[in-house]
Amino acid sequence: MPHSAPNTVVFKADMLLLLVTVLAAISWMFSKEALNGFPPLLFIGTRFLMAGILLAIPGMPALKKLTKHQWKASSAVGVLFGIAMSTWIMGLFYATHLGEGSFITSLAVVLVPLISWVFFRERMTRASWIALPLAFAGLGLLSLQHGFRPELSQLLFFTAAILLSLTFILNGRAAAHVPALALSAIQLSLVGVVAIALSAGLEEWPAHWTGDMWWWLILSVTVGTAARFLIQTYAQGMTTPSHAAVILIIEPVWTATFAAFWFNESMSVSQLFGCGLIFLSLIVNRWSAVRQWLTSVRKST
Repeated sequence: MPHSAPNTVVFKADMLLLLVTVLAAISWMFSKEALNGFPPLLFIGTRFLMAGILLAIPGMPALKKLTKHQWKASSAVGVLFGIAMSTWIMGLFYATHLGEGSFITSLAVVLVPLISWVFFRERMTRASWIALPLAFAGLGLLSLQHGFRPELSQLLFFTAAILLSLTFILNGRAAAHVPALALSAIQLSLVGVVAIALSAGLEEWPAHWTGDMWWWLILSVTVGTAARFLIQTYAQGMTTPSHAAVILIIEPVWTATFAAFWFNESMSVSQLFGCGLIFLSLIVNRWSAVRQWLTSVRKST
């Protein structure tokens, strides 16, 4: 009986994090649909700016208490995040296969230890060294289907993964000193500012917005961005990092599954093997977290 309450809290957190992966995956569908009417940079900018404003409303008390240094650190990460997301949305704009794109983007998780080692001289674990060749082998299978002719979308997704991995690292450093809600509001808003600024110089904006454009934008803002970030922040405060890490790596599997039903996508054998190797690299990279999660599951049962 004394263990029931903690187990209930952990189970609730796991279910919320699972919901986060579903929301993140379905957000790919919303974004792809929105790009039928929106220029890509205008869409991602508007989406994130509106989501940032939504989070800034409840986060206003925390925002008012931030120091100049906290604003500077949060803004730096936000600008980098904006460049990363602008690259990602261009990849999505040119993509012909969302499932494949989601697995390539998920490489950001595997690249974090490598970039930490290269730029910050942080020691890489044995699991990270094993995960890297698996990840690049999977990427190779995806890009070498017809000889060495990687698609533009694949190059953009991989570039976004590199930028996102650096964002994760800097975000972790900023999050240690800035309240989560305030940090999220600043970062999402700055993604919007960066993308809209790029859009103003590079894209032709539509003369009017149709009902479909508004529909997919609102879904992307509320469900795919604001709700996802809020639920993830709340759930991660209820559980251990190992639980969160294990569950969140499921996102590309959901994305590929939804894309198969939504857009009637299918994968060739080489694509399946490539995505499978990337997913295996995610598990290997988080093996210590996976092992802790499996241990806790066994104890709870």
